[in-house]
Amino acid sequence: MTIDFHVHAFNPKIAEKAISVLEERAQIVPYTRGLIEQTIDRMNEWGIDKSVMLPIATKPSQQTVINDWALQQDCERIVCFGSVHPDAEDAIDEVWRIKEMGLHGIKLHPDYQGFFINGKKLDPLLDAIAQAELPVVFHSGFDVVSPDVIHCLAQPALEMIQRHKSLKVVLAHLGCNDCWQDVYDLLAGIDGEVYFDTAFTSRKCPDDIMQKIIEKHGAERILFASDMPWDSPDLIRQKILGLKISDDAKEKILGLNAKRLLKL
Repeated sequence: MTIDFHVHAFNPKIAEKAISVLEERAQIVPYTRGLIEQTIDRMNEWGIDKSVMLPIATKPSQQTVINDWALQQDCERIVCFGSVHPDAEDAIDEVWRIKEMGLHGIKLHPDYQGFFINGKKLDPLLDAIAQAELPVVFHSGFDVVSPDVIHCLAQPALEMIQRHKSLKVVLAHLGCNDCWQDVYDLLAGIDGEVYFDTAFTSRKCPDDIMQKIIEKHGAERILFASDMPWDSPDLIRQKILGLKISDDAKEKILGLNAKRLLKL
């Protein structure tokens, strides 16, 4: 089973506007226009069995609506996470509502949501996520939305992880987008249920540093992911299959690890 652990889609009411804004900002031609149906079409085209959809509540007022919509999209092919905004007064209550709804985890984006990953104001929220036994995916590293300030770098991420040892953490973009030597030096191999996904790595992450990170961190804590519509799962799968790692390691990365983490 091949599981793409990191894709994005939007409510049809806002999908075209959201994609157009991000397309212009990133100067990237997307693989879909942000609709679930288009995502599934691409999955069929590229032989992806399941994809994990990661919504982002960019305002405190959005989290309930976004999570209700995410629940409606959850199906055999699309595994939906929820999102909470750290500044929402009911953020912790929303964590437990996400758990009760049966969504599969939580997505947080430090750049879009305006927090630093090692900020202590986040601690009560992360404690609640850990208590709910939900995995949490963080955007990590550079993002075009905040080109001058990176809210999640490797050292601050390490500080957060050390304060929340029971938290199931997924650091997107192979630990820290565009800062992979820091990932290798500071994060790879640390103890705990800490995963790196491979989202948006086909274009810029060198094969040799990806292989070194996988070897040091362990293939059992690497998750195949694309960031579709911004990158292609087919290109990233080819990248992983071309690495000088064992077939067993590739099988774990491409699906078995996600299946275990999500209890599918």
